[in-house]
Amino acid sequence: MNVRRLAAVDMYGSRGTTRRRWIILAEFLVGVSLMVTWGIWLLASSSGLGTRVIGLWLAGAGLNYAPLSMYAIALMRHGALDAELAGVDTDRELRRYTVLQLWVFVPLSLVVLAIRDTLARRRARTTAP
Repeated sequence: MNVRRLAAVDMYGSRGTTRRRWIILAEFLVGVSLMVTWGIWLLASSSGLGTRVIGLWLAGAGLNYAPLSMYAIALMRHGALDAELAGVDTDRELRRYTVLQLWVFVPLSLVVLAIRDTLARRRARTTAP
């Protein structure tokens, strides 16, 4: 799964309106800030194991919104989203990535995938003739 493509498809939706782009960007930014903050608060203030596990899960799942937020900010530049989705069947990708969005609930999964993609892109650039 490509995290940048996930952010792009989510921002585009079915019509690619500017309003949707801003709403999705806000969702990503609020998701990372609120979930991580609430998770850390639960970890720091609770004494029960169950509450600490929930806090750890919230913080980890909230961190998944960090790469989505960074990609969304980059895709807000004029023409960036259109260039990212050029030649892509957005309806098909929207259906596919709607299911793949569930990875947000797996703590740190999107962080790991984004790091993997970034490293692969760097390797491809350094080995290109």
